[in-house]
Amino acid sequence: MQRSNTFGKLLPLAVFMAGFGLSSITVNAATVPAGVVLAQKQEVVRNNGDEPATLDLHKAESDVESNILGDLFVGLVKIDDKGNAQPELASHWENQDNKIWTFHLRPDARWSDGTPITAQDVVFSWRRLIDPQTASPYESYLGTVNVLNADSIIAGKKPADTLGIKALDAHTVQVELTRPMSYFLQMVAHYSLFPISQADVEKFGDKWTQPGNLVSSGPFKLNSWTVNERITAVRNSNYWDNAHTVLSQITYLPITSGTADVNRYKSGEIDITRTIPEIQFTALKKELSTQVHVGPNLGVYYYAFNNQKPPFNDVRVRLALSLGLDRHIIAEKVLGQGQTAAFTVTPENTGGYNFTPTASASWTQEQRNAEARKLLAEAGFGPQHPLKFNLLYNTSESHQRIAIAASSMWKKNLGVTAVLQNQEWKTMLDTMHQGNYEVVRYAWMADYNEPSTFLNTFRSDNSENTPHFKNADYDKAMDAALTATSKDQVQKDYQQAEDLLSSQAPVVPLYHYVSAKLVKPYIGGYDDNDPQGRVYAKDLYVIKH
Repeated sequence: MQRSNTFGKLLPLAVFMAGFGLSSITVNAATVPAGVVLAQKQEVVRNNGDEPATLDLHKAESDVESNILGDLFVGLVKIDDKGNAQPELASHWENQDNKIWTFHLRPDARWSDGTPITAQDVVFSWRRLIDPQTASPYESYLGTVNVLNADSIIAGKKPADTLGIKALDAHTVQVELTRPMSYFLQMVAHYSLFPISQADVEKFGDKWTQPGNLVSSGPFKLNSWTVNERITAVRNSNYWDNAHTVLSQITYLPITSGTADVNRYKSGEIDITRTIPEIQFTALKKELSTQVHVGPNLGVYYYAFNNQKPPFNDVRVRLALSLGLDRHIIAEKVLGQGQTAAFTVTPENTGGYNFTPTASASWTQEQRNAEARKLLAEAGFGPQHPLKFNLLYNTSESHQRIAIAASSMWKKNLGVTAVLQNQEWKTMLDTMHQGNYEVVRYAWMADYNEPSTFLNTFRSDNSENTPHFKNADYDKAMDAALTATSKDQVQKDYQQAEDLLSSQAPVVPLYHYVSAKLVKPYIGGYDDNDPQGRVYAKDLYVIKH
């Protein structure tokens, strides 16, 4: 899942309110400490960081959309903070050898308009995702999940209705895989596989996501959408677990400016910020202390080269530009919220795996610069023929700060000129999809807690392969990891993939994320421990203040 800016569990972690000293009563969603008095008005406003490009689950591709979609829709299962699958629309399931999976839907599961959620809705949704006519950015996801016939459908060799999923009856769905997958449930929890209403899509066509048309399965339903101003969602009384939802309304604002985000938080307009601007972090930590929340967030921020466009089809140029950036300065000085310098694409301890970075990670920056200048000279660039290119990023103060720092490093260390260009989020997505860029700011946030969520995006045929990287050895390494019979062998295969990303440099990983937000002290249920930094409105409640 992409990240645009610097993003209820069944067993959530309650936020303990300092001073109460009270035990808690655990329910399936929001966990309200005993004795805490709830506010009469249960409404929360959060900054979403940008205007969503869509609310179509099959067209979305970033956390700008998934922040909202995760409140409107739910999947067959959901994953708790410990990585365990918990029942959601499916009350239970079983499998045969991790290859044939059967899900039993809750008989009382309803869409927000009161109509039943059926197994056929699930089948329709998965087929629509992979149908080439949908043109989903996650089209290849079901191939990655290894659903039967997915690869042939993606290649145009078979129709979508041959996908290995079927409705055994109104409340039973069966999925057949081409090979066993131990982490299949983690992948099923991704929003692209959340069911949508077949009747709704067929009735309204491309307008099915508009207010008044959209029906949803989650704890909230779409109420209003004023473009570039706000989106509101209200409690969905037809949600199967509505009894454990506390909020009556959640509002999402599309504020791209981190400074404006903080200012509106301080003025009382916002309860949860999108992030915290790096230049204000230290001061806000002193001023607001307990309102500053920093937690894990499995994600990597990087610059992607257009590997098919000269001179970035030359690995020497890509490696040189990678070596010429001081990641430690960017992570620790430009950002300084706990982000770590990235010398691998996959963050540390993703799914319990750790990878050895390339040898240059232990060099001094002076050594990296010397090697980079040597590579550029071999590629035909130097003082008499300096390299110049465009660096594209989406509008954001943080992205701008990082881009200015990176361009300064390239200029000082290598004599290279990076011309900065910025576009609004939706425009930049279109530019990337059309391949009309040289180097672009990008990020990937984990769709599930396993290294393949990062590494699969660099497969030659992956629909999220933004840099257009094609390497047969890389594809073989990823294929080998799928058939490995031990975690040690999987580790070796993934390490080979990481080594190829280091040696071929289709992207420059800059840093690994943390989640940093301001949260009002009267907001309960905020989860500081979600490994993917997710915030679900179902978990939240407002304390009387």
